[in-house]
Amino acid sequence: MPQVLFKNHSGSEVTVNLCGATVTSWKHEGEEFLFCSKKAVLDGSKAIRGGIPIVFPNFGPWELGPQHGFARIKEWKQASDPRDGENGAVSMDFSLEDDDQTRQMWDKKFRLVYTVTLMQNTLETALTVHNTGGEEFDFTTLLHTYVRVEDIMTTTITGLQNCTYTDKVHVGEHVEEREAVVIDENYDRIYQAVDGAVNVNQDMQTLGTLRIERDNLPDVVVWNPWQEKAAAMSDLVPMEYLEMVCVEAGAVTSRVVLPPAQQRTFSQKLIICRGQQVIL
Repeated sequence: MPQVLFKNHSGSEVTVNLCGATVTSWKHEGEEFLFCSKKAVLDGSKAIRGGIPIVFPNFGPWELGPQHGFARIKEWKQASDPRDGENGAVSMDFSLEDDDQTRQMWDKKFRLVYTVTLMQNTLETALTVHNTGGEEFDFTTLLHTYVRVEDIMTTTITGLQNCTYTDKVHVGEHVEEREAVVIDENYDRIYQAVDGAVNVNQDMQTLGTLRIERDNLPDVVVWNPWQEKAAAMSDLVPMEYLEMVCVEAGAVTSRVVLPPAQQRTFSQKLIICRGQQVIL
């Protein structure tokens, strides 16, 4: 599947695979900040195991089509050339429209525009959903971000304290009491109505803290398959679970209703805070 690479003038570059318009790499000053499995399938036959796959129009199992919808496995179009913005930012657009295949699963008319923007120490990804039909439709969506970590055992996630979450591994709904979440088992939790940024914290001298800010994406999914489940995945090297954590900005606990001829944008900013004090 074709890939697009573009850079800005501050030492950052991003690679987008047209399978799902999946951002598979984001490097700043030569350091990679996204995880992509060495066994990820990049030919469009399945969703890419890594980067930032786009979930639309349904999060999770879907009776009408594949899990997490079709956006992450459809071939998108490059909708613009790289364009310069303010303060050295560089952006590109990618698009996906309904076709015979999508309408067989989900008989709606839509256009998705995905804008990827490189800034000095920030990657912004923004999905705009256009309802191009004559009837309203509803959907859920999520940016399935795989964050690269040096060691999941020494990584913490902050910004989720006091949030209600659904635990999909142990089942049940709970309130997060910890200020710093530690991953030490198969972990799959949907945190609801998260107020403010979420931070993935590591050694400040290397990858440091990655701050995730969200707009119109109130929920945060945190996922790591851990050892046994990772070993059963054909597109993941067994021990790679130690090198990643998914912190996924989404609108998944309540379905979004979009009237005809309307649009809505869902976005996140990944901000490198290496060597800086982070406000939690």
